[in-house]
Amino acid sequence: MIDTTQRTEERPVWPSILLGFRGKCPNCGSGPILKGYLTVRDSCTVCREEFHHHRADDGPAYLTILLVGHLMAPLLHIAFVRFRPDPLVLFTIFAIGCVALSLYLLPRLKGAIVGYQWARRMGGFGTGD
Repeated sequence: MIDTTQRTEERPVWPSILLGFRGKCPNCGSGPILKGYLTVRDSCTVCREEFHHHRADDGPAYLTILLVGHLMAPLLHIAFVRFRPDPLVLFTIFAIGCVALSLYLLPRLKGAIVGYQWARRMGGFGTGD
């Protein structure tokens, strides 16, 4: 039996994911969701929405590896076949690119996952509405 008393209104999924990706609270859209590089706030500083029950865990890391690998592997192949640079130069450029892209994506994907969990009322996000 499904308890529908806690699902009074639908939360939009894609806007919540995009707000989380931008580092904003999926509820109000203005408060920050992260208080450090990867530390999720216990609650929003603007609307007081609680985030302490999020379960992002390893999801952002897996998505980051997936995206960076799928972007950089074809670029590495194209650069090697077309330009034939020295292997050390190729390694250096792509190592820096992979690290930079990973560092850029990781907190954004963590915010997106927390936004998705909030929108779908996963974990404890559906219990206080």
